[in-house]
Formats: sequence, C-alpha cells, structure tokens
Amino acid sequence: MNNKIIGIVLIIAGAALAMWGYNIYDSASSQVSRALSGDTPIEALLGMAGGVIAILIGIPKLK
Repeated sequence: MNNKIIGIVLIIAGAALAMWGYNIYDSASSQVSRALSGDTPIEALLGMAGGVIAILIGIPKLK
C-alpha cells in the first residue's frame, strides 16, 4: 500500500513538473531568446526531463 501512495505522488509531481517545464519553454521571453540566440532555458529542459523521469519511476510502483 505504501508503494502505491509513493507511485501516485511521483506521477502527480512528475506531471506538474513536466507542465511547469513546458510553460517555461513556451513563455514569451523564452521564445524571444530562442529566436535570437537559439538557446533553450535549462530550467525548461530540466523540468520536462525531471517530470518524465518521476513519472517513469512512479508507474512501476503502482503495481
């Protein structure tokens, strides 16, 4: 039962983290920065990647 709760928390936190990263990636200042220099904010990449990793760790804990 305890692993299921941890899995659910990881999935919810991972989804929130991935959405936060995407919001940073899609923000107006990020779009201007990408247009001028081609650089993607590291916060956006870390947020999206961290969210996906948390979801992938949480899914097996539900079983």
